[in-house]
Amino acid sequence: MANILVVDDEHGIRDLLWEILNDEGHSVELAENAAQARAARLRERPDLVLLDIWMPDTDGVTLLKEWAASGALTMPVIMMSGHATIETAVEATKIGAMAFLEKPVTLQKLLKAVEQGLARGKPPGADERGNRSPWSAPTPAVLKTTQGQAVVLDQDQVLPAGFHMDLPLRDARDAFERAYFEFHLSRESGSMTRVAEKTGLERTHLYRKLKQLGVDVSRGKRQTG
Repeated sequence: MANILVVDDEHGIRDLLWEILNDEGHSVELAENAAQARAARLRERPDLVLLDIWMPDTDGVTLLKEWAASGALTMPVIMMSGHATIETAVEATKIGAMAFLEKPVTLQKLLKAVEQGLARGKPPGADERGNRSPWSAPTPAVLKTTQGQAVVLDQDQVLPAGFHMDLPLRDARDAFERAYFEFHLSRESGSMTRVAEKTGLERTHLYRKLKQLGVDVSRGKRQTG
């Protein structure tokens, strides 16, 4: 499948990520600090790196800057942290990180991020020796809320029409959920069975939720007819 480098100073997290990714068929290299990560990056030429931000010798953001400055950022990097601020996440994405995962990392989010990273992780322009050109991360969108806080969205995250950050929480949640279900209804051609599977809701609960939100359940069928 792919060669993935996991960089984290916590032994338990390294072992857990190794087990999960190995079960998915990937070859996994482990590093507990920046020095080991540098060596592994040169030795293994990883297709993807999972990089912890807080490490005792050199932190992950500094290592990311180092790779970017030296032209060694030839692979997508997904940052991980349980204590990073929004500002740190924004800085990492501006440097070149593809995504940011908050610890504890859930299995679903991990596998989705890895899948997306590998799908985008082979930039064109390899030379005759197989050396890849530097990784070019998509530019993240950085939104400012009314309180001045930064919210990072990657290229797969789009705010639904009618959704504004200054809406009351209940209205914002309803607007998002309405757009969410309309999207899945359209993509699944109005099939309630497939929408229930995709959204993880039991059909009766799904019908009740759609009615509550005022979502037209026939919308997807009409669009594909």
